[in-house]
Amino acid sequence: MEQSLIFDREMLQRYDVSGPRYTSYPTAPQFHEGFDDTTYAVQAERSQADGVTRPLSLYVHVPFCDTVCFYCACNKVVTGNYERARSYLDYLDQEIALQGRLFRPERPVEQLHFGGGTPTYLSDADLDRVMDSLGRNFNLSDGPEREFSIEIDPRALREGTLPLLAERGFNRISLGVQDFDPDVQQAVNRIQPFEVTAGAIEQARACGFGSTNVDLIYGLPKQTVETTRRTLEQTLELRPERLAIYNYAHLPERFKVQRQINEDELPSAAEKLAILETTIGMLTDAGYVYIGMDHFALPDDELARAQRAGTLQRNFQGYSTRADCDLVAMGPTAIGRIGDTYSQNVRELDRYYARLDAGRLPVFRGIVLSDDDRLRREVITDIMCHSHLDFGRVEARHGIDFREYFGAELERLDEMERDELVRVGERELDVLPRGRMLLRNVAMAFDAWLDRPEAAPVKYSRVV
Repeated sequence: MEQSLIFDREMLQRYDVSGPRYTSYPTAPQFHEGFDDTTYAVQAERSQADGVTRPLSLYVHVPFCDTVCFYCACNKVVTGNYERARSYLDYLDQEIALQGRLFRPERPVEQLHFGGGTPTYLSDADLDRVMDSLGRNFNLSDGPEREFSIEIDPRALREGTLPLLAERGFNRISLGVQDFDPDVQQAVNRIQPFEVTAGAIEQARACGFGSTNVDLIYGLPKQTVETTRRTLEQTLELRPERLAIYNYAHLPERFKVQRQINEDELPSAAEKLAILETTIGMLTDAGYVYIGMDHFALPDDELARAQRAGTLQRNFQGYSTRADCDLVAMGPTAIGRIGDTYSQNVRELDRYYARLDAGRLPVFRGIVLSDDDRLRREVITDIMCHSHLDFGRVEARHGIDFREYFGAELERLDEMERDELVRVGERELDVLPRGRMLLRNVAMAFDAWLDRPEAAPVKYSRVV
C-alpha cells in the first residue's frame, strides 16, 4: 500500500478541476425520489434475508448550533431556544423506533457517530436520553471492537459531558478547530482560544477516549502561510491521532451564511496552494501519514493500519475501517447505505416532523445500484482508499475482462500516466506519490454518471 506523498505544485494547478468527493458511488446528486420509505423498508429486509447478521453502523444528526460559523455549509439550525431541540428529540425518538423495527436485534451496532450541527448543543440529560433510545431499539456493542464517535465543539462542553459520553461507550471524539489565529477566528465568527481546545482534549484523554480527530480548514479569510504555520505548531502540541484538513469552498450563492465573509480577505489561489503545501510538509515531517482526501493519521492509528492492510473504506463520514456494516442514518438530511442502496432523509425540520407524524420514515430519495454501479463503486473505492487497483481481483468478483470493460476509462488516464501521477500496468493500476493528492481526478475517469445526459446537474467543489 502506497502511503508516501509528493506535493507537486504544477500538477495540482493543472489538474485543479471540480469533482465529486466519492463518499458514495453513485454520488448524492444522482439519488431520486422514486426511492422512498417503502423501498427503504424492502431493502432493509432484503439486507438480512440471507440470515447473515452483518453489524450495523448508526449515524445520528443533531442540527442545532448556538452561533453560526460563516464558512459552514452543513445542514444546521442556529438558535438559542433550547425548546426547539427538545421538540426535535421527541421526533428523533420516533425515527429511532421506526428504524429499529426494521433490523434484527442480533445485528450488533459496532459503529456509532453523532454529527451536526453541534451534538454537544444537547444537554447531558438529553445526550443520555438519545443513547437510551438507541439502546432500547438497537443492540449497541460494548466490546473493544466498537467505534463510537461524536463531533465536539470545545466551546459547548460542560464539566460532565465527556465523562458521561465515556460512560455511555464513546471512545472517539472529533473537534472542530478550523484555525487558531484570532484574526481568522474573528473573520469567520468562531472565537475558540487554544486553551479551550487543549483543555477538551486533555479531559477526553483522562476520561479514556482513545482517539482524537481535529478539523482544520485552509482557504479561510485572513489566512496566510505564516498564520497557518502557527496554527499547525499549536495543533501538533496536542498530537491528535487524526487530522482532517478541509478546503474551504466559497459558494455564497448556495450558502447564504458565507455572504458574511469578506471575499477581499480570502487568500489568493497561489497563497492558498502555498498554505496547503506548508500544511502537508509540517504534518508529514511530524510523522503523520496521508490517508487521502484531506485526512492524515499517526502511523499506529487504526485508519493508517487499515490502509496498509487494504481494508480501508469510505462512507459519508469520511474514511472508515468498517467494511461490512450497513449504515442506518437518522435525522434531517442524513444519508444511509443499506445493502446495495443509498437513501437520504428530508432536509427541512417541518417536513421531517410531518413524515414522522404520519408514522413514516423521513426517507425521501435514494438509489438502488445497478450491476455497473456496484462494479464502478468497487473500482472507485479501491482508488480512493488504497491508491491501487488489482484488475484480476475485480474480474473475479464481477465476471468481466477489465481492460475490455474499461478500455475508454484507461485511455482517459493516459495524460496522468505521462505526468507520472499514475502507473497503468497490464494487470494493475497504481496511483503514484505525485498523484495521491489527485485521487478524485483518477476516480472521475471511472465515473459513468458524470457524462450521462440524465444525470442531475451539480456544481462540485474543486479538487485542490
